Amino acid sequence: MSKQISIKKIKEDIREDIWITLEARGVARWPKPVFGRIPNFEGSEETCRKIVELEIFRKARVVKVNPDSPQALVRVYALLQGKTVIMPSPRLRHGFVVLDPSKIPREHIREAAYIRNFMDYGEKVDPWDLPEADLVVIGSVAVNEKGARVGKGGGFADLEYGVLREFKKISENTPVITNVHDLQVLEMDIPMERHDVPVDLIVTPTKMIKTQGVYKKPEGIYWDILQVEPEAREFIDKIKRYLRKL
Repeated sequence: MSKQISIKKIKEDIREDIWITLEARGVARWPKPVFGRIPNFEGSEETCRKIVELEIFRKARVVKVNPDSPQALVRVYALLQGKTVIMPSPRLRHGFVVLDPSKIPREHIREAAYIRNFMDYGEKVDPWDLPEADLVVIGSVAVNEKGARVGKGGGFADLEYGVLREFKKISENTPVITNVHDLQVLEMDIPMERHDVPVDLIVTPTKMIKTQGVYKKPEGIYWDILQVEPEAREFIDKIKRYLRKL
């Protein structure tokens, strides 16, 4: 078995174990079943409030947040506080969407922050024209205290990060935060490859964990190992065309 196949299998097993555990312990929340998703969980709202109370959040002007359910209140609070929110469209079918709270009626802020509505209130923006983000909030299936992370398996969060680095919209020093249930924080090692995004801070319903910072963050798009899912192919082809013109 090759190293790459071995790593893939380990990550698949971790995901499956977490999804089964959350369902079995009764802490998995809608949308269900959580299999194949960034799982929503009991206490996710509290973790979002903890993130919002952080100084790095209060100071941020632009926040990149994934579109999944456990991070919904981070998006809501960011918009209510006048922050610009960068959201990737699901599976990057439509690239990135920018939510500008100054262009959204106050009474529609909450609905604008949810996946079913955000494209109605936001503007599709090419990655080279995005504002620079001060903070990244990312969903996870599993993490550990070293900062290693496992997503739901499509590689989209890693690709989103790589694109933002490629166009200098974030840097090595841009904080990456994830919020998860305590059951999603593992003591075991999680294999990491160079395109995998580590996290700086883990927020759970009971604690905050500043990670050990063992892993280097991706510096951009690693074209030599990039495997593009069909849904994102048009988006990536557009980036390639843009870069060829430079």
